[in-house]
Amino acid sequence: MSLSASNNLLIASHELKDQQCKGFVHEGINLFIVRHQGQVVAYVNSCPHRKVPLEWVADQFLDYDKQFIQCATHGALFTIDSGRCISGPCNRQSLQRLAIEERGGGIYLLSKSTV
Repeated sequence: MSLSASNNLLIASHELKDQQCKGFVHEGINLFIVRHQGQVVAYVNSCPHRKVPLEWVADQFLDYDKQFIQCATHGALFTIDSGRCISGPCNRQSLQRLAIEERGGGIYLLSKSTV
């Protein structure tokens, strides 16, 4: 399901620094975005193992070294660029990625569907 351009702005681009995350509930979807090496990616905020939110503290989705997304419940590690689990009980499963676009000084959710 596509979203209209008027209501899918998540955040202004300048508000998300490199290696920073931000969680949202947008039109009923619990999601988060990460800026990593200049690129922005978005995922549904749900661990594939237990279907629980990944963070215990707001907007803290990355491990200590800010190299991986980490599930706070059981420590599973996911690559930032693909969302694939590389360590933990959900090994080889992936986070559900969402289509986003950065344009005109904003970061926009393009679809409620996962990609």
